Amino acid sequence: MARHLYNRSPYQAPAPASEVQLQLRKAMLTDLAQLLELINSYARMGVMLPRNEFELSEDIRDFTVASVAQKLIGCGALHFYGASTAEVRSLAVDPQWKNRGLGRALMRALEEEATANGLESIFAFTYVPAFFEKFGFREIDRAELPSKVWKDCLRCPKFQCCDEIAMRKVLKQKKIPLPARS
Repeated sequence: MARHLYNRSPYQAPAPASEVQLQLRKAMLTDLAQLLELINSYARMGVMLPRNEFELSEDIRDFTVASVAQKLIGCGALHFYGASTAEVRSLAVDPQWKNRGLGRALMRALEEEATANGLESIFAFTYVPAFFEKFGFREIDRAELPSKVWKDCLRCPKFQCCDEIAMRKVLKQKKIPLPARS
């Protein structure tokens, strides 16, 4: 039985002095400013696509966020491409919160959401394939992905010389109908 993201028990991040209550939840429009800052800080380093307020507003329901005391410290999005696959996007953790399991918690939440929606697979473009391999993703040829994926690539500054690695995780095998017996 899949747990709904809104009913998830809080993840406990290690803290040096005291316990810190971390909340994983679906993003809201009130998170836009903090989402923009976190995502675009990685975009300035050249490891993520930059986003603007309009794009994030359109896709806000794709995002799961992690916060502590109203401060957004991590995010990830699950962007659907039809009824069978979705892309894990904008997976980011505030640098002060790295190496505490937050990326793993966000990835698990996104995979749980994909499974609850009956998806056959999820995919990602990444510079950190080792992270995704821990979750069962495998490197694939970009040609195996739906053509709709490329709409975002067209506005990427690295479109002509993309060096991201395409990875996919199969969640469930396609059901191939058996031929009818005569």
